[in-house]
Amino acid sequence: MSRQATFLFLAFGSLVIASCTHKVMEPGELPESTDLESLDEVGGADGSLIPELTTAVPSADPAPAATTPTPDAPILVEAEEAAGDCDDEFGAIADVETSADYSGRELSRSEGKASAASMSAGPSLLAVASRSKKDRRQDNGSLDSMVAGGSASMAQPVATPTGGQGAAYYVPPAPPAEPAPKPEPEPEVVQQSTTEDYTDHGVNPFTIVTQDALSTFSIDVDTASYSIARRKIEGGSLPPSAAVRVEEFVNYFDYDYPEPSSGPFAVHMEAMPDPFRPGHHVLRVGVQGDEISRSERPPVHLTFLADVSGSMSSGDKLPLAKESMHMLVDGLREDDTVGLCTYAGRVARVLEPTSAANKRAIHDAIEALNSGGSTAMSSGIDIAYDMAWETFQEGHENRVIIMSDGDANVGNTSWETMLSNIKGYADRGVTVSTIGFGMGNYKDTLMEQLSNNGDGNNYYIDDQAQAQRVFVEELGGTLVTIARDVKIQVEFNTDSVYSYRLIGYENRDIADVDFRNDRVDAGEVGSGHNVTALYDVILRDGYARELATVRLRWEAPGADKAATEKAFRFSHSALKETSYLTSRATRVAYSSATFAEILRHSPHAAEISLERLAKFATQAARSGNKDDMELVELMRKAADLGVQNVASVY
Repeated sequence: MSRQATFLFLAFGSLVIASCTHKVMEPGELPESTDLESLDEVGGADGSLIPELTTAVPSADPAPAATTPTPDAPILVEAEEAAGDCDDEFGAIADVETSADYSGRELSRSEGKASAASMSAGPSLLAVASRSKKDRRQDNGSLDSMVAGGSASMAQPVATPTGGQGAAYYVPPAPPAEPAPKPEPEPEVVQQSTTEDYTDHGVNPFTIVTQDALSTFSIDVDTASYSIARRKIEGGSLPPSAAVRVEEFVNYFDYDYPEPSSGPFAVHMEAMPDPFRPGHHVLRVGVQGDEISRSERPPVHLTFLADVSGSMSSGDKLPLAKESMHMLVDGLREDDTVGLCTYAGRVARVLEPTSAANKRAIHDAIEALNSGGSTAMSSGIDIAYDMAWETFQEGHENRVIIMSDGDANVGNTSWETMLSNIKGYADRGVTVSTIGFGMGNYKDTLMEQLSNNGDGNNYYIDDQAQAQRVFVEELGGTLVTIARDVKIQVEFNTDSVYSYRLIGYENRDIADVDFRNDRVDAGEVGSGHNVTALYDVILRDGYARELATVRLRWEAPGADKAATEKAFRFSHSALKETSYLTSRATRVAYSSATFAEILRHSPHAAEISLERLAKFATQAARSGNKDDMELVELMRKAADLGVQNVASVY
C-alpha cells in the first residue's frame, strides 16, 4: 500500500472511532444491559431515590469528577437496614408509588415525600456509610427541601464505587437530541401564598424524673387550632406545623368525665401502654369542671367588638361573625345585656348596652354591620372597655368578645401596652374572649395573645356548624367562668417513672416554683368544660403502680381572690395492661394528640403511620359520636394530602 493510501485509511478510521465515541443517545435509549424493570421501580426526577443501575448510562459530555454528597444532600441508606428498621409490628404500612419520569417536572407534596419510600422496595440500593434511624430523621428536612427545590442531582442515576462501600456519586445521563416534552402535570396540593401568622412553640422534650419530678403548666380550654387545621385539610391543604397546638386538638373533644361530687373540679386519670411504641406508656390527666345550668348561672354583660375592616368582607368573615352573634343573642336571658361597637371603617358605639329582653333591637344592630376601611384595633378596644364598665357588676360575668380575623394594626398604643391594659381589666373582673374568622390573612398569634391576657377563650369559627357548637351547644362554657388562673402540677413517683414528656402545652409552661405564686397568670375554665393533658412516660423495671400525684390550684372567677389547692392521687387500678382495656375516652384523646403530633412533624411521632393511627381511632370512636368519626375522616384526608413523617417515608 502506498504511503498516501495508508494515510487516507488511517484518517477514515479515526473519523469512525470519533463518531462512535460521541454518539448522542436518542430520548429513551438505554444500553442493552440496563435493567429496565428496576429503573421503572425507582423513578428519578419525581423525587424518588435511584438504586445503582446494572450499567451506568453513558454521557455525551465528559463525566464530571466523582463527588461526595454535601451535608445538606439526602442521606441514602442500605436497603437491608431500611427494611430491617421498619420490619416490625409498628412499621409503616403506606404504599407509595413512584415513576420513572426524568423530565424534571415540579413535585407535588406527596411525591416529594415519596422519595425515600422506594428505599425499602428496591432489590439493590445505594451503598453508603450506614446511618442510624435518628440520623435519617434529622436529615429528613434537608431531603424535603432538596426535592421540593427540584435539585438536579436527585434526577441523576447513581453509581457506586467498586466494592459497594463509601460515598455514592452521580453520573449524569446523556442529554436528549431534542428537548423532551413535559408530561401533563398531575394534580397536586398547592399551598397558597398567605399573610397568616402563627407561632411555633417547639416540642416538649423528655425529662428524667430523678432530675425533675414536677411538671407544671397552665390549663387551656381553647380549641382554635383544631378548627383551623380542619378547615385547611377540608380545603385541600395541610395546616402549617406552627398552627398545630396539640392540647387544642385534645380539648376539642368532650370525654364525658363524671362531674365533681364537691367543689368546682374532679380529676380523672388513666394510663395505658402506647399502642405504637413499645416501652412507652401514656398517662391521661382529665379535669372536669362543674356545670352550672342556664337558670343558675349569674347574669352576663357582653360587649361585642366587631372588626368591620375591609379585610372582613368575605363570606367566611363578617357575614359568619354576624350569624354567630345572632346565635349567641338567642340563647341569652332577659337579665343579660349586650352592647355592640366596631372598629375599622369607623370606631363607633353601634348599640348601647341593651337588655336581652329586647332581642329585636340587638339583632337589628348586628344585621346593619357592613365592612370597609381601616382603623387601629386599640381604639376599638378602648371603646369596648368603656361600654363594659358601664354595665359592670361584681359577681356577674362581664366580658368583651372580639370578632376579627386579627389582621389589624395596633395604632399609636404599643402591643405590649395594649396587652398589659387587657390584663389589668381582667384582674378587675372584665374578661376578653377572641373569636377568629377567615383564612389567607388570619393572625392566630394576635388572637391567642389577646384571649390569654384577657382571661378568656380563643375560638376559631370555620363554618356555621362550629358557630352552633360554640354559641349554642356550649354556650355556658363559652360565657360563664367557674375558675380562673387554673394551674396543674403533676409530681411523678420516682419508684415508678423513669422519664416523662408532656404532650403539648408548650406555650403554657409554668416554672415549678411558681405553682403557688398567684401573681403568675394561668388559664380559665368555663362551666362544664373538661380539660385533658397526656404524658408520654417510660416506666422503670419493676415499677410501682402509683404513677403520680396531681395538684390543682385555682382562683374563683371575678377580681383577684385567694387561691384554692387540691391534690389527687393516681390509683393503681387505673394502669391498664393493654390499650384495648383502656376507656374509649383515653384512646380518642391519644388519637387526637398523635394526629396533631404527626401534623406538626414532632420527632416523637416520626415512626407512627397515619394510616394505622386512623384504624386505631376508628376502633376507639364512641358509638354515634360525630366528632370522633370526623377525626378519623380528617386523618384519612391528611394522608391523601401527603402528610409525612418517617413512617410514611420508609
